[in-house]
Amino acid sequence: MEFKFGGSAENQKTVLGHPSGLFVLFFTEMWERFSYYGMRALLVLFLVSTLIDGGWDWSRSDALVLYGWYTGLVYLTPIIGGFIADKFMGYRNAIVLGALIMTLGHASMALEGITSIFFYVGLSFLIIGNGFFKPNISAMVGQLYKSQGKEKDGGYTIFYMGINAGAFLGILLCGYIGENIGWHYGFGLAGIFMFLGMLQFYFTQNIFGKIGLSPKQTEDFEDVIEHSVEKLEDNIEEVIEEAESSKVVRDRMVVIGVFSLFVVFFWWAFEQAGGSMTVFAADYTDRALVGGAAMTFKIVNTIITVVPMLVITWVLIMLFRQTFSKYALANLLLGSSFVIIWGIVIWMLTREFQSDATEVPASWFSVLNSLFIILFAPMFSKLWESKLNPSGPVKFAIGLFLVGLGFGVLAYGAAGIPDGAKTASVSLIFLVIAYFFHTLGELCVSPVGLSYVSKLAPVKFVSLMFGIWFTANFFANLLGGFTGSYIDSISEEYGLSTFFLMFTIIPIVAAVIMLVLNPMLKRKMHGIQ
Repeated sequence: MEFKFGGSAENQKTVLGHPSGLFVLFFTEMWERFSYYGMRALLVLFLVSTLIDGGWDWSRSDALVLYGWYTGLVYLTPIIGGFIADKFMGYRNAIVLGALIMTLGHASMALEGITSIFFYVGLSFLIIGNGFFKPNISAMVGQLYKSQGKEKDGGYTIFYMGINAGAFLGILLCGYIGENIGWHYGFGLAGIFMFLGMLQFYFTQNIFGKIGLSPKQTEDFEDVIEHSVEKLEDNIEEVIEEAESSKVVRDRMVVIGVFSLFVVFFWWAFEQAGGSMTVFAADYTDRALVGGAAMTFKIVNTIITVVPMLVITWVLIMLFRQTFSKYALANLLLGSSFVIIWGIVIWMLTREFQSDATEVPASWFSVLNSLFIILFAPMFSKLWESKLNPSGPVKFAIGLFLVGLGFGVLAYGAAGIPDGAKTASVSLIFLVIAYFFHTLGELCVSPVGLSYVSKLAPVKFVSLMFGIWFTANFFANLLGGFTGSYIDSISEEYGLSTFFLMFTIIPIVAAVIMLVLNPMLKRKMHGIQ
């Protein structure tokens, strides 16, 4: 009997028309993103917080440099982790190992009050663990589907929603607990769900059949013969194709190189979200709300928290129906994580409604990125499928323009802050609008860029091209951290508004250059749309 989907017979049972295994990966990835973004939201705030408030009282510049190294290296290690999994470990073992290392990393960071060594060990473990986890769970999603059509695209869309659901909840809850209860509680909370996600994946992994096993586990004699024949056929085809289209291949790889260069400008600015924008939220934004404004925030915060939780819980129940009889322990572990998370959500919302004073946590604004993605991703997906669908370079230009426009809003909002001021009370609406534009820009660049790399790269160079793409992200995050570290020196001499204008002007100039290059890049894509 031939199965419709990859994996075991159990994986043929569907949830929302997709294999059950997709949702095992969905929830595993969701908790990993919960842990990553939850910790990222706290990192700079913890470092710059005073000793009295439980922080390390670092200067903003030092904190932002460390933030840049951390967010940069998490994009570099997946290249190594993906290679090790491909050649030796297999995807499944790499995912479990990565999740375990990240769990230990969060546990170590939760002990930062004992000695600072635990903090640095924790960060190192998170970087290493992410390298094993991140590339391999994404690869497993693709292998669940036997076709390359819309079904697979839909699977990745659902998986992407899991990523954003985890980021949303992680920033919201870890940020709230870290800022209001204690930093180490926020760091530790992120690790608890990473651990539960790992156990859920480990005890359900048989649902994937041979998907994700190490090369030694999957190769039998028939596989060896089949792979040898396929490899011979591929080599013959490659020789013919290279003879016919070497110029086409070179041209398309040039386009990937240009995209990789320009994406540096985008992420350099965008990743200020956890750095200088968090500093702006903490020290320069009026987050204290009273009266009607306070009640409005409480109601909005409740809606944007509870509605996604209800949707995710509904998906969880559907997964239970399909897999509980076979994987009861894994389902119970996953269910227990949701009981805990619902308890924290209800406690947080109740605490806020009972409080007389309302102060929006500085980390809360990062939630807006995930929220806007969830709201607007379907609209952009429809737009790209319509007649209005612009070329790849034009999408990049739009994304660069929008991220620059977002910082233009912040520059305008900061215009009244005196040079060198360490605090101010600017309206929070400027941050909300900035995150709105940044998210729209992300939807024009991030998924589009990944899609074009996969379409433009020749089959034998796909991994290499994705490696270049992730390396570009590494440099962007590192440069973003170092640039953000100059927030105080630039603010003292030229004003905070000028600091944000840098992130306005440079991406917009890059957008104009990309528009100028559009006709040439379209020719070099040789028909790729």
